[in-house]
Formats: sequence, structure tokens, C-alpha cells
Amino acid sequence: MTFTDADVAELYDKLNAWQGADADFYDPLVDSARDVLDVGCGTGQMLISARERGHTGRFTGVDPDEASLARARSRRTDLELVLAKAADMRWDGEFDLAVMSSNAFQFLVTDEELRESLRAIRTALRPGGRFAFDTRYPGAREWEQWPLSETEVDGLVVSYDVESAENGVVTVVEKTARAGEVVRADRAAMRFLEVGQLNGFLAEAGFKVEGQFGDWKRGPITALSRSVVTVAATPS
Repeated sequence: MTFTDADVAELYDKLNAWQGADADFYDPLVDSARDVLDVGCGTGQMLISARERGHTGRFTGVDPDEASLARARSRRTDLELVLAKAADMRWDGEFDLAVMSSNAFQFLVTDEELRESLRAIRTALRPGGRFAFDTRYPGAREWEQWPLSETEVDGLVVSYDVESAENGVVTVVEKTARAGEVVRADRAAMRFLEVGQLNGFLAEAGFKVEGQFGDWKRGPITALSRSVVTVAATPS
């Protein structure tokens, strides 16, 4: 039985419901902004949740995966959903807040893609606008644990093989299996940036780090941190 892109999007929602500590961090930022740009929005869960809380502002989601956007459209018709990569965005001064949640920032792998994407996000924001996002903390070496874990839902088992981890870039294959048979294998590369590198790219794009945390409760970055959660701002 073929496991389609639409099936992948549905499974993603089941495995990654918008709830928990990360949602508790982002939701107040979204609620306090008038116009929100969700970069790498996936199936739109963050924006949909805000709509369900009563937010009536402009919500725009951008993602390069059409199946994910189609799932978002099937749930809400009051979102502006655009098929594109971050670097392709061309908005100019239209948003108060840009967000990249769920470690989406790590899929910007090359220096050029990082620079172009950050430049596009910076341009899309109004003066004094904020950019909030999260990445995995490289010191935790989380990728070493991925092959040891698997998740099961609705008779499907999701597991991970790490193909390589070189120069801060980890290439992983996500496998979806049913009754022991692999029905889908998706390969992706993710970049694990050191904090100094990350902040260098932000400064080059014209952002100033407003806050940077090692957990979702705004604690400091330490050797035990698993995430780097950043809120950066454009000049007022």
C-alpha cells in the first residue's frame, strides 16, 4: 500500500500535536502580534491554534511542502498559505512577528541559504518586529539517540537512521513501517549551529538578539541544554 505525501502530513499532526512547553512559549508571542508570518508552517498547527483562541489578525504560513499546506487548508480557510522556501519570500515590512517553530530553522543548511532566508525574514518584518525560533543545541548531540527510539501510531512505526554527521550537518532517514514493512523513507539534512555561529548570521542579517534561552521556560543555555530558543528583533 502506497504511503502518500498526504498520509505523511496526517501522521505528522498525530505525532506532533501543538501543545506542551514550546506551544506555551510561542502562543503568547503570537497572541500579542497583529500580523504573523509562520516560516516553515507545515500543517499550520500553530496558526490554527491561535485562530481557535480567537485571534483575528493576518496569518501567513510559508512552506515548501504542498501536502502539508493542503492539510492546513482543509482545516481553515482564513489563513494565507504560500508554497515557497524562506529564501523566496518577497514581503516588505508587512509583519510584526515571524516564527520558525519545531526546529524548522535547522533545515536551512548552507551558509547561502541561511543568509538569504534570514534576509527575507528581516525584510518581511516591520521596524521593531520580532523573529522567534528554536534549534537543537549541538552540545546535546541529540542525533545519537534517534536510532534508539521509535514511535507507533495507528499501526505505523516511525524510526530514524542517521546516515552521517559531519561539519555540523546531520543527514537522517525517517522510515515509516507497517507490519514490519517500510512503506516510506524520507531523507533530510539538518544543520546544528553553535550559538556563536547562529548569532553571527543573525547580526549579519540585521537582527539583534533580544533573548536566547536553553529551555522553553527561558532558562540559560548550559551544558545540559537540549534547545536554543531565540527571540531576535529588527531595529525600531
